[in-house]
Amino acid sequence: MPSVTAYPWVHPLFEALGLFTGVQYYRILRRRTGAPGLLMGKDFGVVLGCVFGAALGNKLVFWAEFPHLLTQYWDQPVVLLAGQSMVGGLLGGLLGVELAKKLTGITRSTGDDFVFPVLLGLMIGRMGCFLAGLSDGTYGIATNLPWGIDFGDGVARHPTQLYEIVFAGLLWAWLRRMQPMLAGTPGLLFKLMLSAYLLWRLLVDFLKPVPYEFPGGLSGIQAVCILALVSYLPSVVRHWRGVRLLALEAES
Repeated sequence: MPSVTAYPWVHPLFEALGLFTGVQYYRILRRRTGAPGLLMGKDFGVVLGCVFGAALGNKLVFWAEFPHLLTQYWDQPVVLLAGQSMVGGLLGGLLGVELAKKLTGITRSTGDDFVFPVLLGLMIGRMGCFLAGLSDGTYGIATNLPWGIDFGDGVARHPTQLYEIVFAGLLWAWLRRMQPMLAGTPGLLFKLMLSAYLLWRLLVDFLKPVPYEFPGGLSGIQAVCILALVSYLPSVVRHWRGVRLLALEAES
């Protein structure tokens, strides 16, 4: 079976690289549309809301995934800094942006600008997760499939980090193809990206070890994904139906 040499120190490096590259790509996309710089005007508040919301969401969903660690080490400050969660970052960033928009009086949709930078950063970051091996905790359960990877414990496992990179690439291609049709409905591009990622994590996490089991055998992240999808999907479906209806009318 294929094996990978683990380099735990690589993970924070790729995480920082993914964040830096995503931010730079976001700036490039904004310049193409003639939008002001990140540090100018009300949009700066949106960026701050995204950053602080994502940071808080990161931790809250990580603790939902590992609640037993929080109760066990609640009196140690290190537990407050440990762990990351892409699901938490996306949901927290969304809530942070919406709060910032209310405080600054921005009414236009701002989410579409984040879509491709987020996917780019995700793909880079997941490569770091893959190279970090078992220490990262994002590996899959054991498998007999020929592409199972030995991360250092002699067990062939699903390389779920690579699965996610492939998924993000395919989602990127699909959203790029749909972008012209969605241009008349600001915000829908982001909603589709977020919904697709939440659904993906709900499904792919069945291929990962469950550190703490919730009802139904779900992990904390899967439980969060279900709650988010239940509250978020109705709006997405409604807007998507409107776009499809307009597209059909244009064709006829």
